[in-house]
Amino acid sequence: MFRAICLLAALLFSLTPPEAKAVEIKDPENTLVIELKAGEVDIEMLPEVAPQHVARIKALARAGEYDGVAFHRVIDGFMAQTGDVKYGDMDDGYNASRAGTGGSDLPNIPAEFSNLPFDRGVVGMARARDPNSANSQFFIMFEDGHSLNNNYTVWGKVISGMKFVDNIKRGVQGSGAVTDPDRMIKVYVAADK
Repeated sequence: MFRAICLLAALLFSLTPPEAKAVEIKDPENTLVIELKAGEVDIEMLPEVAPQHVARIKALARAGEYDGVAFHRVIDGFMAQTGDVKYGDMDDGYNASRAGTGGSDLPNIPAEFSNLPFDRGVVGMARARDPNSANSQFFIMFEDGHSLNNNYTVWGKVISGMKFVDNIKRGVQGSGAVTDPDRMIKVYVAADK
């Protein structure tokens, strides 16, 4: 009887959907991990496509700048934006009226546009009107958004945990501004764990 129960348990475990199993991280130095309240999101960074942007994301993550930062602009069917390390820190006086207007103390980064499309799960760098104004903010696509192609820098793509991204609290219709937003609890480069 005990053996039959063990076999049944092993069979049930083997039927776990593939998305529920952890993905193998092939390049820990170029994988960003974002801990959300619902679970971990793994992002494959693309240094061959956007070397300056990837370097900036790594530097800010390694400095702990992204820890506690809110998803301040979240538009259903489009994207979730975060990364305002100046005004978006939920642990250090989140400023809802200014969230999304700040960046880091580092200089802006010149655009690194590519032919990679903004498909579901792609991670791009937010910026102001000037294409060379990206700094610390980034967004994750809920759905394809090809109107952004060749206008924003793609620096990564979600390889695991997209279901957790899908659960990020949405903002008000129109602006996407979020009251009482979800946040990135901890952000780190997988090689540093």
